[in-house]
This record gives sequence, C-alpha cells and structure tokens, in this order.
Amino acid sequence: MTLLNWLPWRFIVRHAARSHGFLDPVALLARLHRFAQPSEVGEPVELLRAGVVFHARGLINSRVIQHNLDWVWPYWIERQFDPRDISFIPRAFSITHVNLTHRNWTAIGHPDCQELPIVDPRGLLTPFLDGWSLDGWLLAKDGRCLLPSRAVDCRQTQDFSTGVCITTETRAAGLLLTGKAWVQIESGAAVCKLELTAQTDEDAWIVLALRPGNPEGVSFINEVRLSETRDTWTVDDDRRIHFSTPAERHHVSDYHHGDVYIHLSDRDDQQGGACSVGMATAAALFPVKAGIRQSITASIPLADAADTPLADDDWETERRQHCALRCPEPHYQFLYDAAITSLILHSPDDVYPGPYTYKRFWFRDAAFIIHGLLCAGLTARAERALARFPDRQTTLGYFRSQEGEWDSNGEVLWIMRRFCEFTGTALPVEWREPVRRGARWIMRKRLADDTGTPHAGLLPAGFSAEHLGPNDYYFWDDFWGIAGLHAAAALTADVDAESSASFAAAGDEFAGAVDRSLAGSAQRLGRPAMPASPYRRLDAGAIGSLAIGYPLQLCAADDPRLLDSVEFLLERCFLDNAFFQDMIHSGLNAYLTLHVAQVLLRANDPRYLELMDQVAALATPTGQWPEAIHPATGGGCMGDGHHVWASAEWVLMVRNCFVREEGERLILCAGVPARWLEHNQPIVFGPAPTRFGRLTITITPQPGQPARVEWHGEWHKSAPSIEVRLAGCTPVSVADGTHHVVCQQASL
Repeated sequence: MTLLNWLPWRFIVRHAARSHGFLDPVALLARLHRFAQPSEVGEPVELLRAGVVFHARGLINSRVIQHNLDWVWPYWIERQFDPRDISFIPRAFSITHVNLTHRNWTAIGHPDCQELPIVDPRGLLTPFLDGWSLDGWLLAKDGRCLLPSRAVDCRQTQDFSTGVCITTETRAAGLLLTGKAWVQIESGAAVCKLELTAQTDEDAWIVLALRPGNPEGVSFINEVRLSETRDTWTVDDDRRIHFSTPAERHHVSDYHHGDVYIHLSDRDDQQGGACSVGMATAAALFPVKAGIRQSITASIPLADAADTPLADDDWETERRQHCALRCPEPHYQFLYDAAITSLILHSPDDVYPGPYTYKRFWFRDAAFIIHGLLCAGLTARAERALARFPDRQTTLGYFRSQEGEWDSNGEVLWIMRRFCEFTGTALPVEWREPVRRGARWIMRKRLADDTGTPHAGLLPAGFSAEHLGPNDYYFWDDFWGIAGLHAAAALTADVDAESSASFAAAGDEFAGAVDRSLAGSAQRLGRPAMPASPYRRLDAGAIGSLAIGYPLQLCAADDPRLLDSVEFLLERCFLDNAFFQDMIHSGLNAYLTLHVAQVLLRANDPRYLELMDQVAALATPTGQWPEAIHPATGGGCMGDGHHVWASAEWVLMVRNCFVREEGERLILCAGVPARWLEHNQPIVFGPAPTRFGRLTITITPQPGQPARVEWHGEWHKSAPSIEVRLAGCTPVSVADGTHHVVCQQASL
C-alpha cells in the first residue's frame, strides 16, 4: 500500500493542491497509470530520484544561465543558448534548462580508481562527480581572448600511450591553447592533472579559471582562497588545486559582480572571496612571452592513498591481459582500444555504465559490460564484479537493482554461466545457492499459463528497460527469464541434478508460453515480427525483442520472427543506418544499432557492416558514444555522455566479427571487412576467450592469392568444430584439430 492510498493523506494532498489552484496530483497519477498495463510496481524509485536530481539542477540552470549570458559557460550552453546555432532550443515555458544537444564528455582515470574525472568537447575538466570545473583561457595584452567553449577551431584527441590523456587544442588568429587532462599516481594516490600550454604572437596570459558549472549546468562554489604562496586554491574548505608555478595575478568574483571573466583586466588583485548564492568564480593568471611556448599545470588530488596504493604501471599490466586487435583501419583500431580503456576505467569493483549521469549500478547494463570484459580477456575484473551480485539478491531470490525490472534475474544467471564457460570452471560454491534461488524466483514470478490472455505464462508487467515504454508484459523480460533458467540448469547440472532438471523443464515450459504469445501477436499483426509486448503494435520498442537472437541465441539465426523484426526496424526506425529510438531516448543509439548488426552478422547478411560503419562514424573524436545522439547536432541528447554499454557493444561486435559461438561450433572471421584484406599486412585478434577456450586468429592477406587464416587455440577440452567464413571466400569447415586454412575466392 502506498502512502497516497491511505485515505487521510489522499484527502490532504488533494485539498492542498486544489486550494492553491494546482491540478489534483492523485487524480493525475491515476490517469497516468491508465496508459500502462496494470503492474505491482510503478516507475522505479531510483529512476524517479535520478530524474528529480537532474531536473532540480535544470531548475537552477533556468534561474541562472539565461539571465547571465555574458558569462563564459560550458560548451553545451554556449551552443544550446545561441539562436544562430543548430543546437538552439527555445526556452519559452520550459521549467528546467538541461543539456539536450551536447551531452558529450570523456572519462579519464586510472585502473581501480573510483573517481572518474570527465572532460567536455572543449577541454573543460570536471575532477569530481557532479562538481565544479576547471577551464583554460588565453588572454592577449591587446584584449583578444581565446575561450575554448566559444572557439570554432578546435581539435580533441585521446591518447593511450601512457594511460588516458585527453588533448584539446583550440586556436584563433595568433593564439594557440592546448589543454591536456589525465590522472597519474603520486605516492600511491590518484591525482588529476590539467596542463595548459600557450603560444601567442604577442605577450599574453594563461588563465586558469575556476568555474561553478559542468556539462550538466550549475555546480555551486561558495568560497575560494589563494594560498600565501600563490600556488594553491582551496575550494569550499575541502578541495585543493595546486599550480606548478605561483600565479602572478589573481581575481575572484561573486554572482552579483558577474563572472570573473569580465574582471580579468582589473588592476586590483584578490586573495580570495565568497559568494552567498554559490556562484563564486576565480582566475589565476600566468604570463606568456610572445613566440615562446609556455605551460602551467594544475594538480587536483582525487583521494588520499588507499589501503592498497595504486601503482604507476597498472595500465601496462591491464593491457598485457586483454584481447588485442591489430587491423589496417586506424579508426576501427582506435575505437576498439578506446572501448577497452572504457571497460577498464569503469570496473573498479562494480561496473558502471558511465562516469557521470550513470555512475550507478544496474544489472542490465552490468550483464552486457561484464560480457564485454569476459570477451576482452579481462576476466579478473569480470569475476570481481560478479562476486558482488549475491549481496544484491533479496531473501526471495530477486536480484534487485531497481524494483519492477523483471529481466535482472535472467541476466545474472546468464552472465554467471558465461563466466563459468569462458573460464572452464565449475560453478563456485558461494554462487550455488544464489543461482538456485534466482532460478526459482523466475519460476514463481511467471503468471499462470491458463488465463487465456495474450500474456498467459509470461512475466508480469513491469518497467523493464525504460526505453521500451510504460509498464507492460515485455518479451525482453521473458527472453532473459528463459535464458536464465537454461543457464541455471547448466550451472547446477554437476552439483544438483534434481534442481537442474527442474530448471531445464521450467525453461522449456516458459519458452512454450512465449511462443504461443508470439504466435498470437503474429496473427494480430499479420506478420511474424515480434512487438515489444503482446499488447503493442510494432514500434521502436520492438528492438528489445531482438534479445532472442542477440545476445541469447534462443532461436536459429534465420528464425522468421527475428529477421522480420529486423526488417521492420530497418525500414521504420532507422535514420542513415542508425537506429533512432523515438521513445525516451529520442536519439540515435550506437549500442542498439549494434544489436541489429549482430543479428544481421549471425544471419550472414552483409548489411551488418553498413550499420557498424555508421556507428564508427557517430563516435566522438575521443572514441566514445553518448547513450543517445541528436540526429542534427551529432551531440549527445540523453543519458551519460560517455556510455560504457556502447563501448562494451563495440568490443562485442568486433569480437563476433572474428569469432563467435554457434551451438557446438566456432565461426571464425565472418565479419572481418573485405576491405581489410586489400592491405598487405597481417590482421590479428586475440587471445580471444570463448566457451571452448582461448584462441588467437591471424589473417594473412596475399595479394593475388587466397588469404591464409590460422589460429592457435588453448582449449578447455578438445578442439571444437570450426567454420571459417572470410568475406568473399568459400566457407571452410574444420573438425580435426587443423589450425589453419587457405580461403579460396567464392565463385559468383
């Protein structure tokens, strides 16, 4: 029973609202619930809380930004509030002003460091989650000022040679400013660094600016003080920023006196200042001689040294372990390396689907991200994250990260099975009871088979993946539930034969119920394509039903229901070879586009590469994807600006291009682009974990001759059957332990 169902509270809330001229919230909520299927839960409290926080900041933004457009704001504000820009959004009666056009940022950090500073497309550095930022400007003596957030000429790159470093280079006539942001280890503790390097045609100042904002909007600064030695800022008494050299000039301003930007030429120098509304700004100025490159560095300690200090060589250790790609296409190579880096950064213990908006835990995202870790050979990270799952299981067996999401148990059991298969190990003792309880929860949660309704035998209506729509009986949940029961049966086969048989039978029974419901939907719709639920028309939510084919492989690659669903989505829900999710996300989705590409790849449909190429083209210059991408601006319009599920999907897509399991076989090289074979250089992938063991694949193109494909396997048991499907060549099947083939050109 909710609080509002208690009669006195319903009366009080209604009376208070009506007496002040507001709509009756109780009646309004009742109306909203009618748009969804009846459900035991509404929208998860965790998502409501996140939404309230998000729009609370947007409300503050609406009170601050539009009245102070002479301030220097982050890049997204400079563009979204500019009426001449394609990103412009009229504000009108919008209660909140939020970033809907350029939700792009890139995380930097260090393996196993919990703090994930972010860098926006113009180099604005936000060292702490949801905190203030540091910006770099260049002020010439003649008054010219290079402000990166307003600059037209900007180039941003990511470098992995010594960790993760984001370089942002902006220029204007006679002025060049380069910012580099990274995290390094000093005395076992992580320190965020921002190096500003300037080159000018006349004497100038490097300006290190402290900003009460970040890529989401306003973030308060109440007070800032400069040390007596003029080389350290103390912000709100708890954060410190150290300069590599003392500031020669220093200015501070508060909200009522405007941005410190308008005071850069003041003669007065301030040691510190405070702002009663939390909009303090500060600028430390460092001289630059004309024609001479000069640099200053700001250092921000992220945390004290932990009980287990971080090591400088952690990046080198991580990169020795992962499954590596060597290919002749630099952009694909860069995106793969960037995606691996994202997976490492966002798995300090739990796995996070983002460094900022989504720096929290969901089982759904975790299943895909951990699968990416496993397929990338980052097994220890995957195991560490999985070991935390049982603590999130309720006494009734529900793996709960958000209430009402009935896919989670299936996802947990499926990824636990993948872990055991990839490592060739039995189910760990401490996971046995959680697996049994998790499977039994799915069995109990299913609705009765004999109700005569389209949802008979399915899981209840729930919120599920929030981008599929309101509460409904989602096939997405059911497919994961079936896969979870099959996984539980396999995991317990050697330790609890009775439970294993029960789970297997329950999985088959569940699959039968889903098949009946899908048959009813096919009759209703007049085609075999799978809608999101038995009560939905075909729409963008049908993307969730592809889970039956990818990643779960619960049906054949050429199942008519699966392929017709893909054809519907390609025809009705794609823009320029990218999936457009018009519900909630309202943008192009890299990771969902790759789900369609995976189904096409598995069906030997060459269109997979068109989608894969488009996802590569949608990546930011630093090799990341926001959760949803604005079709016009190309910037992020929803979710985290550095979406780790998307990174995981890129790793999984590349992996399946080289090797994937299909029943008891391995399929090799089915997705390797034919254009890569035009270069006279080896293509290497591995060591790539599979459920049969690890293997390294080498493709040696031979101009004018058949290409040679060889592999070296470290199998858990005997070598599996292998089929090589190199582009443009006749498929070759190998079942006798052979470790290489020569691929002949297929006849037309």
